[in-house]
Amino acid sequence: MDIENGHEITYRYEKEDKVLVAVDCIIFGFDGEDLKILLIKRGFEPEKGKWSLVGGFLKKEETLETAATRLLEHYTGLENIYMEQVATFSEVDRDPVERTITTAYYALINIQEHSKNLIHQFSAKWFSASKAPHLIFDHDAMVQHALQRLRHRAATEPIGFDLLPEKFTMLQLQKLYEAIWDTQFDKRNFINKINSLNIIDKLDEKDMTTSRKGSFLYQFNAEKHKQQNGKLLI
Repeated sequence: MDIENGHEITYRYEKEDKVLVAVDCIIFGFDGEDLKILLIKRGFEPEKGKWSLVGGFLKKEETLETAATRLLEHYTGLENIYMEQVATFSEVDRDPVERTITTAYYALINIQEHSKNLIHQFSAKWFSASKAPHLIFDHDAMVQHALQRLRHRAATEPIGFDLLPEKFTMLQLQKLYEAIWDTQFDKRNFINKINSLNIIDKLDEKDMTTSRKGSFLYQFNAEKHKQQNGKLLI
């Protein structure tokens, strides 16, 4: 605010550069075997027809978080999705059309709950996170940042359970963590580690689709996890 002839003049930033602000979402899912990422085919130039992350521009009345929530619901049909901010990307030439700054969020959803109609509507497809095609602009870098953040968070917090059905087998849980880290764990050591954490409950139910004897189902116990005082999950 400036003073001119004894009167206050409000400074309205007319002389400042204007830039666009966007949000991009790295949406992870798990199909029981592999960590997946949801990509869409870009419907306009530049890079029309190439694979892209889900994204959009920030509206004047929105915060970054509300914009990410809106975009996730729009493209998946799901509410209350776990998401976390990854990083902001501000290279001057990252978007060839306009000077655009974007903030990336990663999100975790249950693939089985994702609307198949929306998959078709947006020309979307699930790809293996380790074998995804080259993406437009700097989206590949966003995915790598998101994977690093996911691995760090999944080692200390039970966010991986958002990728599983409510009831799951121990094998499903092991395959999930192997998919997140893109490595294999010794079965006995993994089971001993999980059991030592005391954060899942063994149910009196079995999944009978895997074998004649079936596999016991488990369920995450949030209350027990609160008592663990930051123990590493992996």
